[in-house]
Amino acid sequence: MHIKSVLLASAAVVPTALAWGTVGHATVAYVASGLMKPETAAYCKKTLGDDSDEFLAAIASWADAFRYEPGGAFSVPFHWIDAIDRPPYSCDVDYDRDCTAEGCIVSAIMNYTNIQRAQPYEPMSLKWIVHFLGDIHQPLHDENYGAGGNNITVFVDGVKWNLHAAWDTAFLTKITGGTNLATAKIFSKGLLARIQAGGAYAAASKKWFRSSLKDPKAAAMAWATETNDYVCSSVLPEGPQQIEGKELNGTYYQAAAPVVELQIAKAGLRLAAWLDLIVTGGTPLGPNCKVRPAR
Repeated sequence: MHIKSVLLASAAVVPTALAWGTVGHATVAYVASGLMKPETAAYCKKTLGDDSDEFLAAIASWADAFRYEPGGAFSVPFHWIDAIDRPPYSCDVDYDRDCTAEGCIVSAIMNYTNIQRAQPYEPMSLKWIVHFLGDIHQPLHDENYGAGGNNITVFVDGVKWNLHAAWDTAFLTKITGGTNLATAKIFSKGLLARIQAGGAYAAASKKWFRSSLKDPKAAAMAWATETNDYVCSSVLPEGPQQIEGKELNGTYYQAAAPVVELQIAKAGLRLAAWLDLIVTGGTPLGPNCKVRPAR
């Protein structure tokens, strides 16, 4: 189970991670802002009081900081759903089994979506949505084993991490070469190019969003279940004993990096489409997806 004490205790041993980390969450936000309708962007800018290009990226990691602030502890369980499955033998997510009474990322997406629809221009619920649609696309945010990987020690380029942090931050740092918003903006342009016609994701991305506001829970469960599948196929394909205490800079990283990139691209497109639905009631994302170039 992901619990606050596990995260805090791990801080003394290995580098800690905050979901996808600053670069990951900001990249999701930049991809989303490059795909959403102009009306949706205008709505978000007004809600957040930010007319800059960073209107989403600047708040994308807000929820990670908030959970450690006074009064923020209630939100800690909202960052994941603890799938009690058996990787690498079987991976699955069951809402009744895996979402606790304190809540989970699926219930959080559902609840804050409903709040944003009922209370337009409410900034906190928008911040939650932006963050949680990023989190739900990180495989270890949809997994219970080893506290979502926090209890599995690994090495990346000789540096000691827990597996969760490696997927959140270490791999992204290797992929992008940086840790700030400028890095994320550059990275997002590459992902947007892959989504554009002729790009590596162009054909597949037309099938990434098929959700409806009629059932936010079902939408979030579909994303969680899809992402959880990567725990068996990419995160723990041979079981934890094969990576515990091992260096992952090799074939493991080479297989993981494309998954990280793909999941961030998916999260960005789905966030854009989800916000389009909330704000305008419709989205062009899907069969007729068009990209506005990032500045």
